[in-house]
Amino acid sequence: MRIGFSPATLRGPLFWVLLLGWLLLAAGAAVAQAPASPKARNFTRNAHVMGSHFTFTAVSADDSLAWRAIRAGIRETQRIDRLFSYWDSTSQITQVNRQAGIKPVVVEQEVYDLIQRTLKLSALSNGAFDITFAGGEKIYRFDRKEHASLPAPEVVKASVARIDYKKVLLDPATHSVMLQEKGMRMNLAGILQGYGVRKAQALMRQMGIQGGLINGSGDVSCWGWQGDGSLWRIAIGDPAFPQSVSSWLSVTDVAVVTAGNYEQYFTVQGKYYGHIIDPHTGYPATGLRSVTIICPDVELADGLDEVVFVKGPEEGLAFINKLKGVDCTLITNEGRTLTSRGMAINYYSTQTPQAAAAPTP
Repeated sequence: MRIGFSPATLRGPLFWVLLLGWLLLAAGAAVAQAPASPKARNFTRNAHVMGSHFTFTAVSADDSLAWRAIRAGIRETQRIDRLFSYWDSTSQITQVNRQAGIKPVVVEQEVYDLIQRTLKLSALSNGAFDITFAGGEKIYRFDRKEHASLPAPEVVKASVARIDYKKVLLDPATHSVMLQEKGMRMNLAGILQGYGVRKAQALMRQMGIQGGLINGSGDVSCWGWQGDGSLWRIAIGDPAFPQSVSSWLSVTDVAVVTAGNYEQYFTVQGKYYGHIIDPHTGYPATGLRSVTIICPDVELADGLDEVVFVKGPEEGLAFINKLKGVDCTLITNEGRTLTSRGMAINYYSTQTPQAAAAPTP
């Protein structure tokens, strides 16, 4: 049977009612048949990089993109490790150390730039951060045991005789680096993990990852949002109870770097001495068990935690309060928690579930 409309019907209201109904039915069918858009979720992978445990998390609705970005982030940190390694005989840092007191070494722009930034931090902190600490003599055993006494004062003084960031000579014309005296050594370990996290994050974002978190053994940088739309929750450990949490932060687009001085230590007459050495005196820095730095740049935060450890609770807190856009929370040897002026933390009292991560393929 053939169905048609007369000219009168085409001009009448019935036609338009029927047409509108047909369009609505067609639109509904199209919506019903369209596949649902995939939801963003967290994808996480662990890796052993730079001698430490790293965790890479990417938030994406595209699982292929997420895993590609994570693999790229891991490869980037591995590249940085090879380039700057203190232990690799082929690294440019090793080449500079071999020529200490002899001649300058031309290095890649990336190496030159990072060394230059560390020297600026050294100057800002009056030498509390110093990449030439590797030239110091190892006179302590951080074995968690009670020792009879500290080394003799003359031994301690001699141990830091070759530590002096002012004797790192840079030539911008040739991009060369030279350690002025024989026996000097540089080691960028105090800032390298933060730099690796920063570079990996930049690469992942460039690949289209709008949200993520990288944790390089306590050097954390996050951006965007989690897959469920929530902020990133970052825990601060409790030095008095290992593997436990004392407080936490809910943040995004920021770096949170926590360093502890409670795993490598010794005691003398009951007094605690952690493994971070004051490059001025040669004695272990005292007064603090944990330092957490919060600022936009994970590389800077990685260097600042050591500065605060060396300066101690009061001077370290005053130093951070002078810096724009930087905050900190400190835990002293006595268990007190100190915070900078702009710092707001949540004390951890109940177990709160973290956002679930998608399984690793």
